[in-house]
Amino acid sequence: MSQLRVSCFSISLDGFAAGPEQSLENPMGINGLENQDWQFATATFQQRVLGQEGGETGPDDNFVARGFENVGAWIMGRNMFGPVRGPWPDESWQGWWGDNPPFNMPVFVLTHHPRDPVEMPDGTTFYFVTEGIHAALERAREAAGDRDVRLGGGVATVQQYLRAQLVDELHLAVTPILLGAGEHLFAGLDMRALGYRCTERVATEKVTHLVLRRSAARAN
Repeated sequence: MSQLRVSCFSISLDGFAAGPEQSLENPMGINGLENQDWQFATATFQQRVLGQEGGETGPDDNFVARGFENVGAWIMGRNMFGPVRGPWPDESWQGWWGDNPPFNMPVFVLTHHPRDPVEMPDGTTFYFVTEGIHAALERAREAAGDRDVRLGGGVATVQQYLRAQLVDELHLAVTPILLGAGEHLFAGLDMRALGYRCTERVATEKVTHLVLRRSAARAN
């Protein structure tokens, strides 16, 4: 069976993955983009997300590249898709990424409000799932086939899948900054009791990479 993976999920030293008050001007909340500086600088991000040449190679880039390997579908929460809340006012918002999102595959967006799929010219299709996390995972796995499913943000979405013990691998990138407020990844979570253990640690000049995996049996 394909695995459900969280890759390149950046958190600050004080545990925040995003700052407060997400908006068009602050897509990851106030000061939240500081968490992503390490990733923006990599060659893989420059090429896969921005469509540009250049960028840094090395361990940080290797982790970003790993995040794209063997992925056949994505799941994300509505906050990652955009800042629109409540019922969809119209069909104009099609994500943060413009006409060429970096996914090039099916993306399943968790929401409480139905919407028709959005098909983009690059091969990305956004499907809006109102039946919950298990339904989204089932559909994503069907779309991915024998490849893995990558779980994006936001924090609330990742927390739901962690609580349900559905995440097989969680790659955290701990950045040397303090956000002070925002969305805290581990709030209300007992990762040890959920069966997660750190299996890999790589420290670079900009960030510390931690890979957590869930054991088959829950820890006491």
